[in-house]
Amino acid sequence: FFLSLKLENKTKGKLPKQVCQVVLDHFEKQYTAELGDTWRSVRDVLTSPSCWQYAILLNKFSHCTELKNSLHVEGYHPAFQGGLPYLPAAFKCYIRRTPGRFPAQKHQAGKLKEYYLLNAASLLPVLALEVKDGEDVLDLCAAPGGKSVALLQCAYPGRFHCNEYDDLRSRWLEQTIESFIPDPLVNLIMFSKLDGRQIGDLKPELYDKVLVDAPCSNDRSWLFSSDTHQATLRLIQRKKLSCLQFQLLRSAMKALRPGGSLVYSTCTLSKAENSDVINLILSSCSNVMPVDISEMAKGVSQEFTFLGGMQQHELLVLPEKGRAWGPMYVAKLKKM
Repeated sequence: FFLSLKLENKTKGKLPKQVCQVVLDHFEKQYTAELGDTWRSVRDVLTSPSCWQYAILLNKFSHCTELKNSLHVEGYHPAFQGGLPYLPAAFKCYIRRTPGRFPAQKHQAGKLKEYYLLNAASLLPVLALEVKDGEDVLDLCAAPGGKSVALLQCAYPGRFHCNEYDDLRSRWLEQTIESFIPDPLVNLIMFSKLDGRQIGDLKPELYDKVLVDAPCSNDRSWLFSSDTHQATLRLIQRKKLSCLQFQLLRSAMKALRPGGSLVYSTCTLSKAENSDVINLILSSCSNVMPVDISEMAKGVSQEFTFLGGMQQHELLVLPEKGRAWGPMYVAKLKKM
């Protein structure tokens, strides 16, 4: 959310904010302990917006012939060419190794946008979910809508439920969908503003696939907190996030049909919000099993750098210069 706002600010010509020392000091201590020497190179990328890269997800519902030619001239090339287990033909993403970003398109009522600008790593949870035509899908924490748009580039769900608890973010989500998805398909999407922690009880065993792109301590945006007091509050509240994430994950599992799959993702490096949350759900729910996503990781190893030593059901994308994607944590689970 905050990253997207910052991108909008960049589009309007505003200079990047200064790194917040309070947050950096906190990250320095935590991530040096968790990542060791790797943290130094990651820190250099996260604190230098000038080296950040942006991917372009094409909208299959809009004609993009001239756009593809423009991207080629600008040095972009198709991503995800490494033989993925799941890559729908209509799913087209373009990247380049140099920093900078393509101009954003403004929202225009009644006119579909041709592309979505995003961090390429944020597409990995969508590809890991492997949605197929006719499946019932829940995007539990859907705003600002990028992953929902990406899911609809992959397949035509039988039922697609986009949920966002926050009112402002919910409106943003609906506008995003309106900007990318044609009316006949939008009419088949259910929007709700439910507390994600309650959805499992309200809609038990209703979905084949669930995406939990959980609220997290967004490392990129937090490092540029403009208000030191706000930054300090965020760091205090950070300790409570893993509890919320576990509750959301447990609720999502209840909403999942037996045999269904769930993908959990965050955009933080924090072990407490990533592996620890997944390990807790695996140890506390006897009907939940990990799903191996190592083949997907191999298939995208040209584009992304991953933290070593992870389990086969999880991956963590580490930003580095020339491949400044992430952070993005992805884990896949199945309900038995």
